[in-house]
Amino acid sequence: MVLVPMNLRLEAANSAEAEEYRIHDGDIEVRTIRPYAGHGPSEDDWQQLSHNELANHVHDNTVVAQWLRHRIGWRRLLLKCTDQQTLQQFGITANVQDRFAA
Repeated sequence: MVLVPMNLRLEAANSAEAEEYRIHDGDIEVRTIRPYAGHGPSEDDWQQLSHNELANHVHDNTVVAQWLRHRIGWRRLLLKCTDQQTLQQFGITANVQDRFAA
């Protein structure tokens, strides 16, 4: 059994900032970590990625997209890249996690 981390932290080589991604309650969230900001990261710092932001990651095949594909699978990732109106138009419910459970 391979363990896949729940959080992904990306640190730039030339910057003190880092971005951390997580899967929380079925949503993909991101926060920027600035170690010298005078306080540590908090739960309030997390922001949900939009379907367009996720689609850009998938299109560019970023490390984030690769991590998400391994973590949640390509079907769920593809659904996360699609806006809610389009999903409803094709009769796909908002919460399809159980359909793809092993």
